[in-house]
Amino acid sequence: MDGVLRCSRYSFGPNRLHYCGPDRNREMLQYLRADASDPGLRGMLEQFSTLYPYLQRIAQSNRIPDPFDERVVEAYWIGNDLLENVSRQSFFEHLRDGVRLKDRMKGKEFDRLGDKIRLGALPHHSFHVLDVWLRTGHVEREHTIESMDNCRISWGTVAHVAGPNITLMSEPLRYENGKLSLSAPEKKTVIRALDAPPDLEQLEPGNIITLHWNVPCEVITPAQAAALRKYTIRHLQLANLTL
Repeated sequence: MDGVLRCSRYSFGPNRLHYCGPDRNREMLQYLRADASDPGLRGMLEQFSTLYPYLQRIAQSNRIPDPFDERVVEAYWIGNDLLENVSRQSFFEHLRDGVRLKDRMKGKEFDRLGDKIRLGALPHHSFHVLDVWLRTGHVEREHTIESMDNCRISWGTVAHVAGPNITLMSEPLRYENGKLSLSAPEKKTVIRALDAPPDLEQLEPGNIITLHWNVPCEVITPAQAAALRKYTIRHLQLANLTL
């Protein structure tokens, strides 16, 4: 899939809610319905003040010219080996200068992020959701368990499809005994657009899909689901160090 289009699938959910990116949600939706991209869509995504610097940092660290290269997009949203090539110093500079977290967080809170980088944090979307705590974009307030669960990229195995309704088995985020973890799989129902892209239109039981703010994003492979789970668990464990 085209990297720009793939990135827009993940960006649409929070943009629809006016949390991140430019107020051009209707235009983005038209691109998604057409299952196509062009420089106009790329320009919209470049205006996401948190997303785009992450893509740039991953691309630069891997000597990939295009931040919307599909490998880079996958690294940020799903996770792959490109993340391992971002040095600790480069990641720290990204948080300090790229997304300017030092200017937006209390000193001790920002220092904790540096500690987590030394302990293995990587520039994956789950890190920003689970370890930064501060919701960036247009809404700057602390996450709740519910908002973290919606904001992280979650995944689920399709159990049943009935028109626009998709019943999944997924692992929701939970908070017990002062720690965050993923619960045992539970049923969850989400709604897809009736004019969804082909991979989401032709869903079958057993398919694995990703979600962002309860919007189905794409069908992924078991290997991709394993990578997403690995990086999510890594950043959950780091988050638990400072709860």
